[in-house]
Amino acid sequence: MGYLDNSSITVDAILTKKGRELLAKNDGSFEITQFALGDSEIDYTLFNETHPNGTQYSAEAIENMPLIEAIPDGGNMMQSKLITLARGTSAIPYIQVANQTGIELSQGAIQAIKPRTFNINGNNQAGTESRGYRFTIVDNRLREYITATGSTPTTSPRKGNRRMSQQADSTTISTISNVATAETVVGRTLTIQATTNNALFSTSLPSLTTSLIIEGINTGARIAVPFTVNSTTT
Repeated sequence: MGYLDNSSITVDAILTKKGRELLAKNDGSFEITQFALGDSEIDYTLFNETHPNGTQYSAEAIENMPLIEAIPDGGNMMQSKLITLARGTSAIPYIQVANQTGIELSQGAIQAIKPRTFNINGNNQAGTESRGYRFTIVDNRLREYITATGSTPTTSPRKGNRRMSQQADSTTISTISNVATAETVVGRTLTIQATTNNALFSTSLPSLTTSLIIEGINTGARIAVPFTVNSTTT
């Protein structure tokens, strides 16, 4: 959702497909329990301390910026969420993963990802967040399956016709999605298999790249890692 302008508190909210399904049931299952605030669309370089009309006008350009309307794609919205840190915090939490400059897999290859958060509790502690992480792949066509384990484990299946094998807290799906959709799973460790769908590639398009967004549930720390799948066909 997004504020329409800065002169009122009117809020423009767009429901996701799942939200619309719950609302249509009209049985009380649609209930907003959490929300987040962000400022991804704000360009703070426009803050002008040398404004000719005085310092009280330093933020004039920022305050008059048009805000983007709400969009339901989490891969493009809320990339800079506002977080609350404990009083006296001297360092901002941040996340690191192996190969954080980019994960590159061949079709069908499997990768395990275990994030570590630094400056947990505002000090120099580093480790895994107790409530885990939200792992979001922006384009789910590039994964064969995606599974998060630990904390609150969930598995995100493919859309459409499915052939599943259920084991403990993981679900493996082998069918294909033809629509690029962002998907999120929650846990401490992520396992992802690159797609085996040859139809996504061609001689002129031998690789595809999307983003894997990792967000710490305890701290709000966030990192976006490029995720590339290379075709194995010739």
